[in-house]
Amino acid sequence: MKPEEQARVLIDAQLNAAGWAVQDYKQANLFAADGVALREVPTAQGPCDYMLFWRGKAVGIVEAKPAGTSLVGVSEQTDKYATGLPPEIKKVMEPLPFGYEANGHEVQFRDRRDPDSRSRSVFSFHRPATLGGWIKEPSTLRERLRHFPPLARKGLRDAQVEAINNLERSFGEDRPRALIQMTMGSGKSFTAVASTYRLLKDADAKRILFLVDRGNLGDQALGEFSNFTTPDDGRKFTELYNVQRLKSNVIDTDSQVVITTIQRLYSMLRGEAEYDEGNEEHSAYELDSDQNAERLVTYNPRIPIETFDFIIADECHRSIYGTWRQVLEYFDAFLTGLTATPDARTIGFFNKNLVMEYGHERAVADNVNVNFSVYRLRTRIGEQGATVAAGEFLDYKDKRTGKKELRQLGDDFGYAAQQLDRSVVAIDQIRTVVREFKNRVLPTIFPARQYVPKTLIFAKNDAHADDIVRIVREEFGKGNDFCKKITYGVTGEKTETLIQQFRNDFNPRVVVTVDMIATGTDIKALEVLIFMRDVKSRSYFDQMKGRGTRVIDKDELQKVTSDAPFKDSFLLVDAVGVTESDKSEARPLEKQRSVPLDKLLHAVGLGGADEAALSSLAGRLARLNHTLTPAQRNEIEQEAGQTIGALVGQLLSATDPDVVQARAAQAGEPVTAATLEEAAEALRYEAAKPFGNPALRDLIVNTAQNNEVIIDIVSTDEVLPGTYTPGESGEALAKQVAAGHIETFKAFIEAHKDDIDALSIIYAQPYRKQKLTFRQIKALSKALEQDAHLTAQKLYDDYALVDGGKVKGQQARRALTDLVALVRYAVGQVEELEPFDQTVAARFDRWLAAQAGQGRVFDAEKLRWLQLIRDRIASDLDVNEEALYDLPFNELGGLKRARSVFGEEELRHLLDELSLELAA
Repeated sequence: MKPEEQARVLIDAQLNAAGWAVQDYKQANLFAADGVALREVPTAQGPCDYMLFWRGKAVGIVEAKPAGTSLVGVSEQTDKYATGLPPEIKKVMEPLPFGYEANGHEVQFRDRRDPDSRSRSVFSFHRPATLGGWIKEPSTLRERLRHFPPLARKGLRDAQVEAINNLERSFGEDRPRALIQMTMGSGKSFTAVASTYRLLKDADAKRILFLVDRGNLGDQALGEFSNFTTPDDGRKFTELYNVQRLKSNVIDTDSQVVITTIQRLYSMLRGEAEYDEGNEEHSAYELDSDQNAERLVTYNPRIPIETFDFIIADECHRSIYGTWRQVLEYFDAFLTGLTATPDARTIGFFNKNLVMEYGHERAVADNVNVNFSVYRLRTRIGEQGATVAAGEFLDYKDKRTGKKELRQLGDDFGYAAQQLDRSVVAIDQIRTVVREFKNRVLPTIFPARQYVPKTLIFAKNDAHADDIVRIVREEFGKGNDFCKKITYGVTGEKTETLIQQFRNDFNPRVVVTVDMIATGTDIKALEVLIFMRDVKSRSYFDQMKGRGTRVIDKDELQKVTSDAPFKDSFLLVDAVGVTESDKSEARPLEKQRSVPLDKLLHAVGLGGADEAALSSLAGRLARLNHTLTPAQRNEIEQEAGQTIGALVGQLLSATDPDVVQARAAQAGEPVTAATLEEAAEALRYEAAKPFGNPALRDLIVNTAQNNEVIIDIVSTDEVLPGTYTPGESGEALAKQVAAGHIETFKAFIEAHKDDIDALSIIYAQPYRKQKLTFRQIKALSKALEQDAHLTAQKLYDDYALVDGGKVKGQQARRALTDLVALVRYAVGQVEELEPFDQTVAARFDRWLAAQAGQGRVFDAEKLRWLQLIRDRIASDLDVNEEALYDLPFNELGGLKRARSVFGEEELRHLLDELSLELAA
């Protein structure tokens, strides 16, 4: 049976278990069951693998792939079949809303109606009735999660408000896991109940699971729900919603909150009728090593994957990602953890989504690099590897099928950084790089952007690219269109189409590749390159860097990145030391990188391989030799009858012109073209002969594939010192970029001092005084806004970063009139930069003192009027009699009262004098 046929058998069984009647299209009977899965239904794009029907109407597509096929990118193929249905087929809408991809071991699901719809891994298929119910809803759960009403703060502490708001923001971004860290006694459970109430009431969640560590905590949790007074109508939670504290292995059909231990939940998934309550009185912390074996789960139709929309795990700990991990991952639900003392592994399991610290510090400056800049991003695992202690659990994934198995380590397991994403995958290392890029690099270097700049990430291999794509989508909270893989292993869409989209369309914003876009491909709008693989060839590295160097005009750039002011630089994010590693100018051995190893070996073994094939095989064997264990190396050399080094040497000799020349000269005859070809053929024959052995070829292929990859789910990564962090290397970079903005500002002033009125007046002020108007400052502001970095706020921040102590009022809110202060400081008229209103206030105080020295004293009413005039000048640069009809002057009687207080002539004189003295 072919791999795809084997996968179909498994998929049929999964669909049947979930309640779908699987039928062939030609034998279709849509009335046989509410839910029918038809095979090979014709569409405008050709026959689809499965089309799902609910009560006679098409609702979704299932795209089947052979076991081991990556499902990343397959959703695009599913999308094609969701439209162009035959007219005789009824459908709920077009395109069909639900899409699945499956290979027999993995299932991926997407609801296209979701905002920023994103594929997600699910344990199996949803039931037909579930899809039927979702169709009737006016909006999806993920849509509703974006529209929570403002939180009523009554009865909540500030920390609880922060936790709920941040958690809801996380839900709105479709982040599957979130961790709330709140110290003991701060009301974690109360926070969870308040959040649960909003999920049920405002997001229309159907059922929420509240997991506790042991039985007595379940009773305590029930008390929290029972005592919770709802903030809107004052009724108790349990008066509005059914809360079930499980005492048996049956979930009430009308329960909206279910409280239980994870031990009982596992028992229920196994199909056990009863569970001893005594087993629930032990915390998972207390289980001995024999009890810590992974709890394996199979599909249970009585408890389908959609039983819960949300899971809240109270006092979560390491058993979450070890013993009970598969129990949690069984459900298609958002997972929230509550804990007082998370360790690094717990935070790692929750994807570092620590929502109480959800907003990380933003950079102190804009940090848009000029020209070609390097951002060196180091992480501990990326530099040093990691060691996982004996007793921990690691995933072992079969590369061929994609099936994972959780195993407990008998001994410590260590790996080097060089093994990352080849024989070992440290998911958190990838996540740390992506998160550092999102949370620190982007806000620092592209601070004013709403949209992520066009970004290209270089991965080590196709599997590495898959991991990066998944994590980028998740970390940015975006859908499939946001980030795509463009490699030779992509299925579903033509790579040319994907490249065209990357070049010309808004999405994808981020593309992950291995080699396909490394050279030649022209993506002018690229502003960021991220290297997550090293490159040893200098010329190849220069080619890869060249992807970011293309010039693009402002209008063309803004067609794909509407909020990009211009492109005058690109950023290279170095996550692997590619800018520091030694580069070689030597010719690359591999000249046929895209040819699979098994085909390359077979071609050489048949004796007809050319120089390029021999050279490529030499390169691959040399690289393989560095990764082999002693046992693997010995096995290959025993089969070959010689060392791997000797095999490589013969292959290289057969392609070396000097060796060919020497072999031809051995005959003692004059060397001719014919004798050179004869010598070359003899060398190629000798080099290829060992590979005529099919057993050796198979052994090399199987060893190179190393069909099992280890996934480190325990080790958490961290950014190392020396990378971009505030106050260290990041401060220097920020100052450099800020200084660039300041120089641009000064150049603008110099270029326009004669044609922009505000600049002309300020330039002339050392020699004569002349009033500025608010209209003139607005015109200056509009001219400056042609460059997104030249706003009053950003320029003030830049000066604060560069000149530090000379800049006053750094925390003040910027006003448009601060442009006056900025220009004066830039051209050297003042030695300190301070907000314009502070300058006006200081001048006003000096003016009052001067008036007092001349015997001119103002009573309390006059002084109040003068203070209001001062404030208006600070905001509008000048004031006239018409302004006295407005607030706040009219509250004191307006122009009529002002004339009465000062006298008409004196008032007019005061307004002119103060406008000139305070603002000029």
